[in-house]
Amino acid sequence: MMNMKQDQEKIKTLLMDVVDHAANFFTNLEHRAVTNHSSSVPTPTLPEVGEGAQATLQYFTKQFAEGLNSSVGSRYLGFVTGGSTPASIVGDWLVSIYDQNLSHSKGSIAGSMELATIDMLKELLLLSDDYRGTFVSGATMANFVGLAQAREWIAQYYGKNTALDGLYGIPPIKIVSGTPHSSIIKATSMLGMGRNSIHTMLCLEQREAIDITKLQQFLEENLHEPCIVVANAGTVNTVDFDDLQAIGELKKRYPFWLHIDAAFGGFAACSPKYRHFVEGMNYADSITIDAHKWLNVPYDAAMQFTRHQSLQATVFQNNAAYLGSSLENPDFCDLTPENSRRFRALPAWFSLQAYGKLGYQQLIEENVLLAQQLGQKIDDSPYFTLLAPVRLNIVCFAVNHEALTAEMNQQFLTTLNQQGKVYMTPTVYKDMPAIRAAFSNWRTSQADLTIIWEALTTAISSYFNESI
Repeated sequence: MMNMKQDQEKIKTLLMDVVDHAANFFTNLEHRAVTNHSSSVPTPTLPEVGEGAQATLQYFTKQFAEGLNSSVGSRYLGFVTGGSTPASIVGDWLVSIYDQNLSHSKGSIAGSMELATIDMLKELLLLSDDYRGTFVSGATMANFVGLAQAREWIAQYYGKNTALDGLYGIPPIKIVSGTPHSSIIKATSMLGMGRNSIHTMLCLEQREAIDITKLQQFLEENLHEPCIVVANAGTVNTVDFDDLQAIGELKKRYPFWLHIDAAFGGFAACSPKYRHFVEGMNYADSITIDAHKWLNVPYDAAMQFTRHQSLQATVFQNNAAYLGSSLENPDFCDLTPENSRRFRALPAWFSLQAYGKLGYQQLIEENVLLAQQLGQKIDDSPYFTLLAPVRLNIVCFAVNHEALTAEMNQQFLTTLNQQGKVYMTPTVYKDMPAIRAAFSNWRTSQADLTIIWEALTTAISSYFNESI
């Protein structure tokens, strides 16, 4: 206890030390290696008597800080990883300072701020006022919450309640999608519907978008059997979009729950240039949006939106059903798997308040422009093959080799990433080993694109052992 009391007495000095540490990190961010391949970690030991916060910060700085990657930097193009805007970092630090438990909306103004943030996000994403939203940890959990509601909707169609009785007594649930994200598949396992419940429909030729004709045929064949349709607003390989408008029109004729996975593609709504991709999103029963991707707020943060909050509360209510309060007046803990959770909305609130609609329009459009420029360079190069059009912020490409294997693809990526100038991740597109470059960070600039292209040409030269 003594160390804790002593640290509290000098809390201002400690926080200033953290500010200095953070400032040094951000000042030198563009000069750090994007990824650190060292696996050398000191053997962890629990001290008998702690050294206090200041000594621990010094120890962390010396032994561990350099081993962390620069995923918040401008040339981290792996996965779909957004950075953190300056305002969102301020908000995130304050989340820890105030340490609010958002299990309930009452007790402080934090709950009202979260609801206000949800409303701001609906306005940013052009969602209808009748959607209700809740913060969750990430897209996986947002998809889980959406599919949990869909499962209950189907159960009620058969006069059952899975929240009380489980899946017993209802037919196997069918989930239909063209290119479902892995988190959708994971959610079916966690929800007891099973991974084999997913029926993957044919996509349009050279696309990752579902063939609407095939989908309608499936719905016609299962006319008296309600199902779940998972539509994509931005696939992770090529940012392809299902025809949300056409799928929404099918809801007028067929009984299905429409869940739209718009984890990062939903942010196309921020730009007049690209919002046509998400036309029809308001047909959805439930929607996934990931904040720690293109909203550029720190991990972890995502949102799920629904038109059916009563179903959501039926599944996730935290009180016994006979008490009634949860269903009549659901609170945060009645709407997601978590009871206790941090004030996730605050970083998003800070960033939205600080930069507004125009700030996010500029972020989206600048990222897309850079992705298109990289795509053009790749398309013009004899050493790479562009595998799909650059629709938004992801460039999907491959090394131009007649007999490219997954091992060869990984070998090239290792060569590329070990330079420390850029980081990209592997994928498989149409059974071909491929590479993704995802532009999702507010920091990324034309100067970065020059460095990225230089790194690619250096790596390909090394790979083929020739000068280009």
